[in-house]
Amino acid sequence: MLFVRLARVSREVAAASARSRKTALLAELFAQAEPADVPLVIAYLSGRLRQGRLGVGWSSLRDIPPPAAKATLTVSGVDAALSALGAVGGPGSQAERRRLLGELTGAATAEEQRFLRGLLTGEVRQGALDALAVEALAQAAGASAAEVRRAVMLTGAVAPVGRALLAEGPGVLASFRLTVGRPVQPMLAQSAGSVGEALDRLGPCAVEEKLDGIRIQVHRDADGVRVWTRTLDDITERLPEVAAAVREMGARRLVLDGEVLALGEDGRPRPFQETAGRVGSRLDVTGAAAGLPVSPVFFDVLAVDGEELLGLPARLRQERLAALVPEALRVRRLVVDPALPEARAAAESFWTEALARGQEGVVVKDLDAPYQAGRRGAAWLKVKPVHTLDLVVLAAEWGHGRRTGKLSNLHLGARRAEGGFAMLGKTFKGLTDRMLEWQTGRLGELAVSDDGHMVTVRPELVVEIAYDGLQRSTRYPAGVTLRFARVVRYREDKSASEADTVDDVLAAHR
Repeated sequence: MLFVRLARVSREVAAASARSRKTALLAELFAQAEPADVPLVIAYLSGRLRQGRLGVGWSSLRDIPPPAAKATLTVSGVDAALSALGAVGGPGSQAERRRLLGELTGAATAEEQRFLRGLLTGEVRQGALDALAVEALAQAAGASAAEVRRAVMLTGAVAPVGRALLAEGPGVLASFRLTVGRPVQPMLAQSAGSVGEALDRLGPCAVEEKLDGIRIQVHRDADGVRVWTRTLDDITERLPEVAAAVREMGARRLVLDGEVLALGEDGRPRPFQETAGRVGSRLDVTGAAAGLPVSPVFFDVLAVDGEELLGLPARLRQERLAALVPEALRVRRLVVDPALPEARAAAESFWTEALARGQEGVVVKDLDAPYQAGRRGAAWLKVKPVHTLDLVVLAAEWGHGRRTGKLSNLHLGARRAEGGFAMLGKTFKGLTDRMLEWQTGRLGELAVSDDGHMVTVRPELVVEIAYDGLQRSTRYPAGVTLRFARVVRYREDKSASEADTVDDVLAAHR
């Protein structure tokens, strides 16, 4: 498939507002693609490179050759060029990388160059995500969207299902089954504004602690244990204590869903950043485990000794989990019936106690629901406290895809006691089309410089930011950054002198 076809569809998907139009565009593209190209097509549309990050930034893309007049690049050819670029190393590597990048971009048309810039800088955000790709693949192959979705959840990725589906037809979907040793995409939760709202939306339910750790999926086959993250990265070798704990359980073959976290001497979770650092550590695992041991906590079981449990209601999966996993390794849980008058008070009390124990909040789960792997369904509802800050916009980055021509990613700062501002992070989340339009004009009025990628502005505009907490970071001057920051609204009624200070932020989370 010609790469220009993919670049053009990416642009058209970004411009389309209706989900049905996006799906139709992708379905037509998949129908025209060679099955072998489908994994690359899906990855590129979602802004992912098979080679991972290549270290190509905006500075490397400033002086590329003029665009080619005729489209000759193919999807597989671009993949080969990116692999060659990623393999460069050693003396003279910088010059060789420039040469290879020049060859690739010089062979690209103007439309292909725009798409390549987005891919290489991680700025492809046109909404062609996996859920949309599933619907488009089903449409292209004449298959049931539900069957394609199930195959994807049991495989853990869209690409292999898409390749097989377009090569062999809908009948191949039956061959995708839950297999011990092959991770599945985890079930995710929607948000609810309060515990009461969650209870109103569900029937009989379990209120569980929302742990401040790293999501894991653990598979055991006899003495072999493998551990995967939420993004299906294999981290088995980094977590020997998790494998040891699972080997102590009675079942010889099983699949468990849970989290891993580091605990202090008081039993409270240590800061998320410490758990993340431990899980991410690849060197001296033995020393890391001795210095900061982690504990697994499980909240679901998907298979036991050859029996697949995905379709069972949650209440039965919980019974199987309780029979299999020691209480110390199971999440704290309260079962309630919202129809009973005492249920709301009990659930609210559980929520308060979870926060007091240092957890993120609670997840309220429908006891009658199956495990919907890979879905952010309404059967799980997470409730977390919302923190807000009034911060000052220090700069903004030009957007890409649907946000081309708009100032999007905001650089956020808090006031320093000694004067000036300390950057706490960035966000492009929460911005509506109307807000994007307005802030592009307003920040343009405040601009002091524009390097083509980022516009630095006078620190005068105050914005209210919601966030989930803080994490330590050496990249930012205050030593912390905001977790999951998103825009709530602009505060034109406030001056920059009324914005929150760094000391305010640190004190609130001390």
